[in-house]
Amino acid sequence: MKVIDILRVKGGTLYTVSPNETLVHAIETMSQFDIGSLVVMEGGTLAGMLTFREVIHTVAQNGGQVRECSVRDVMDASPTACSPDTELEQVRPMMLEKHTRYMPVMDGKMLMGVISFYDVAKAVVDAQNFENKLLKAYIRDWPKADEDGNIDTAI
Repeated sequence: MKVIDILRVKGGTLYTVSPNETLVHAIETMSQFDIGSLVVMEGGTLAGMLTFREVIHTVAQNGGQVRECSVRDVMDASPTACSPDTELEQVRPMMLEKHTRYMPVMDGKMLMGVISFYDVAKAVVDAQNFENKLLKAYIRDWPKADEDGNIDTAI
């Protein structure tokens, strides 16, 4: 399974913010749409990612205050990214190694979407469930043995 398969299921909704926006505005956007990340775009290109990890870190460092912070001050300016053709078997270790919960999907310099660790886990579980159903159906339709235990293998 490839990343593009996850994006097809997810749909194309992307939430973005400018690096010059206030962190307060970004937090309000994340809260309003119940999302854990925002893609930071500047001049039509990916400038970084803002996730709840950076927000919480900033809140902790500033004693709960974020009023003077801009998105640029706290965003991850070099997020780990993948392409639509990246296999999920490659994405999982990338996300685990870097503790990445949200990954932009880039086709060259074009942002195609964002996948989350949840999206990847759900895709893997769904694929395993499908495979289990196929195996169970195969076992259920297994050729029956006659009274002597012989299985008719003729096709």
